[in-house]
Amino acid sequence: MITSVQNIKIQRVRALLGRRQEREAARSFVVEGVRLAEEAQAAGLRPELVLYAAGLSVRGQSVLNAFAAAGAEIEEATPGLLDGLSATETSQGLLAVFPLQALPLPPYLDFVLIADQVRDPGNLGTLLRSAAAAGVQAVLLAPGTTDAYAPKVLRSAMGAHFRLPLYRMDWDEIIQVCKPRLKIYLAEAGAGTPCWQIDFRQAAALVVGGEAEGASPQARSVVDALVTIPMPGKSESLNAAIAASILLFEIVRQRVTL
Repeated sequence: MITSVQNIKIQRVRALLGRRQEREAARSFVVEGVRLAEEAQAAGLRPELVLYAAGLSVRGQSVLNAFAAAGAEIEEATPGLLDGLSATETSQGLLAVFPLQALPLPPYLDFVLIADQVRDPGNLGTLLRSAAAAGVQAVLLAPGTTDAYAPKVLRSAMGAHFRLPLYRMDWDEIIQVCKPRLKIYLAEAGAGTPCWQIDFRQAAALVVGGEAEGASPQARSVVDALVTIPMPGKSESLNAAIAASILLFEIVRQRVTL
């Protein structure tokens, strides 16, 4: 049993949880809690390391057993150590380190989400959760967007990471992926064509900018059209994740009913 904060495995997990640079250098990230561990296990992922504390729930023990059967390294740690690593008030007693391996891009793309300068982790996580629910084929993370594998993003996304191809790209790479097949739309508050008037049955990529600064100049230079959500209540704007969700499911509505 691991009992010391100086243990190398505890230090490794702490570094991966705390720093983007560590995750990128190690090509690994940490999943915390039973629900996300179940999602990863259901997706067929095998962790590099699993830390657990005594007193796991029945669900937690089940997923731990599945990881052990898959050949993962399993280590028990004291509850206090896992509480110290947890980003929540009380740890669920389960942490798992996974290799950071993006799912492959589908060969035929017609539904893509581009997150541009989305800096808030909660917003990005919600974007990913909505994208997975809407059947988006890939999410491209433009420069200035927060790390998709940060703990708060993972918690907010509720397992979307295990179902979506996620790729950090600069704008030249994004253009190569999207053009000429996909028409690129930029979500814009108060400007552009109302979303109900656009034919989203054609191949489309939707750009969503961050709330504070909006879309970057690079994004604006490559988009084909602006799309807006009519707001009879005269609000200035919507939360970026909520706006993206409305637009993504408008695309779904058109494609499944028309």
